[in-house]
Amino acid sequence: MAAILVTRKLPSSVLGKLHAVADVDLYSGDAAIPPAELRARVADKDALVCLLTDAVDRGAIDAAPKLKIVANVAIGYNNIDIAYAKSRGIVVTNTPDVLTESVADFTWALILAITRRLSEGERLVRRGEWKGWALDFMLGSELRGKQLGLVGVGRIGRAVAGRAPAFGMQVAYTSRRALDVPGAEPMSLDRLLLTSDVVSLHVPLTPETHHLIDKRALTRMKRSAYLVNTARGPVVDEEALAWALRQHLLAGAALDVYENEPLVHPDLLGVENVLLVPHLASGTTETRTAMADLAVENVMAVLAGRPPLTPVI
Repeated sequence: MAAILVTRKLPSSVLGKLHAVADVDLYSGDAAIPPAELRARVADKDALVCLLTDAVDRGAIDAAPKLKIVANVAIGYNNIDIAYAKSRGIVVTNTPDVLTESVADFTWALILAITRRLSEGERLVRRGEWKGWALDFMLGSELRGKQLGLVGVGRIGRAVAGRAPAFGMQVAYTSRRALDVPGAEPMSLDRLLLTSDVVSLHVPLTPETHHLIDKRALTRMKRSAYLVNTARGPVVDEEALAWALRQHLLAGAALDVYENEPLVHPDLLGVENVLLVPHLASGTTETRTAMADLAVENVMAVLAGRPPLTPVI
């Protein structure tokens, strides 16, 4: 019988599928599995089901001579040494599509929350500092007639764009290749930053996108604009963002991901006009279950000698 390491608790209905076909070694810790423990426990395994927080590097791969598949319960896979896994003949899979709608909905939740200053208002009420209604109190910004700039238009970016007409927003996007995004205007990143009222990030983390939004990019944005990041934390230079917010170079920012999760740059913690959320974009019961189920289906397919459903390589 095959042996599988699962690095985090999964829904019982999903784990039941694995138990039916393999010996399952489940890491029960609440945080990411320590690298040394990952290497030790994956050593005799045929498959690995892991999360974005688990570093599946050359050391982990070398420790597992029998490994056939690494199934990431995430759409991203920058936590895995893809090139080295490929050189070892190991299949790597991810979980696209199943989280598109929940992340798109969540992106709009962040846009609405930061432009209408919901987190600021909620904190004010909890501190007991609200003195009552006033005509000019804590005014936010409307979306109708404004431009939504999408940096990256994969599945999630397109889903975000598809919701824009409901809020009366025009959509602009930047992409390295020509795309057909109905009702959206393609433009350079520089022009998008200069003209957009909300900039929403939807790019993978690569060497080219690391700190894509740096001090220079932030200074190109409108002072009335908002930045939203549900992509990957290191796409934004957090130190530069805190500086830009303190200098009032943009109206606000909403972050669901961070450079060094779960740590947040300390300069951001004291800034009022930034909404900080703990990586919840795909966090619905339905979506997280579907992600885990897709990862398990990929494992079962490979162990049975069939092609996986969503291969990265």
